[in-house]
Amino acid sequence: MTLPESEDRAAKVQRILEAAVRVFARQGFHQSTVAQVAREAGVADGTIYNYFRNKDDILIQFFAVRAAQVFARFRSTVGQGENALDKLRLLLRAHLEEFQRDPDMAVVYETETHQRRRLAEEQIRSMAKTYQDILAEIIEQGQEEGLFRRNLYTGLVKRLVLGAVQETISSWLRSGRPYDLVSMADPLVDLLLYGIAQPASGPGGRPAGASQT
Repeated sequence: MTLPESEDRAAKVQRILEAAVRVFARQGFHQSTVAQVAREAGVADGTIYNYFRNKDDILIQFFAVRAAQVFARFRSTVGQGENALDKLRLLLRAHLEEFQRDPDMAVVYETETHQRRRLAEEQIRSMAKTYQDILAEIIEQGQEEGLFRRNLYTGLVKRLVLGAVQETISSWLRSGRPYDLVSMADPLVDLLLYGIAQPASGPGGRPAGASQT
């Protein structure tokens, strides 16, 4: 199958990237070849090189393109929240929805982020920073609204939230995806917000039964 000549460059690049992530998810990036990506995309091998320097460039461009798409959706979704709590729930739900919708992307992202030498290091760092910037905005709004404590160590909170979401996705992938990933969004937010202790009722606001030492 070949692509029509009238198909514009952006659409062709998108098609190749989507084909590549399917191949990378099935085969593993290092075991995959440009020829396999070309077959999956329905183009000649040489066509790939009209748009990408090599296989590494395909992976790097995939992360760059998907990051732009995903974060546009995240910001649009978060903007619908009435307060910081709503926005935090919407962000985490959108995050899990995005990876559940595209499990091949989830596999490739999971694999690449755990490499000692990451080809898409710059893109992955940029994605993490953008995500943490959104979280910082939500935390600041929550503090202004009186919903979040003002003495929070914001940097730690951002890393905690991102790490928790990533581990939730990783566990879902490792388990073979037997359950609805998005169903974890509300329990995850509740855990982040309220922790594991019983509501404070002891001296000084400590959880009941907590040691005073």
